[in-house]
Amino acid sequence: MSASDDSQRGAKRVAQRVPSDYVLRLRDRIGHDLLVMPSVTVLLFDEQDRVLLVRHSDRDVWVAPGGMVEPDEDPEETARREMREETGVDVDLVSILGVFGGPEFRVTYRNGDQVGYVMTVFEARMAGGEPTPDLDETLDVGFFTRDQVGALDVADWLPTVAHRLALSEWEAARA
Repeated sequence: MSASDDSQRGAKRVAQRVPSDYVLRLRDRIGHDLLVMPSVTVLLFDEQDRVLLVRHSDRDVWVAPGGMVEPDEDPEETARREMREETGVDVDLVSILGVFGGPEFRVTYRNGDQVGYVMTVFEARMAGGEPTPDLDETLDVGFFTRDQVGALDVADWLPTVAHRLALSEWEAARA
């Protein structure tokens, strides 16, 4: 698939979400135009080297937990907050695995708002809690092997992150 195909697919993707007060104030000024936003994603691996994913309620696709960095919020705190909110799990962050952006990270929401996310991906270890969906933003939570992930309906950006981090060879990414 070409970059233009990815861009078209990303532009067609439609999602639902509740914007923060910060985003609402920006939208009052710029309308539905493209807004580039910082975000975080957390890759949590269990003892069997499976990755934790959540099934989002707004698009019914599987993703790694994460979300938008709020104004004045430290991205590490965002990563911990999003994991707690979406999965009920507390984490210790191990490292930054990469920073990603591009057409796969662009979303058009149901109301027409366009957002391009610049995503910092963290690796984490479980520090407490049991993986449980919040039944608001996330409908399901589970650990998956690389083969199982390949069979899931995932967000457009997840294969890009997995490929660039060589998650098809998880041992190499975690060495």
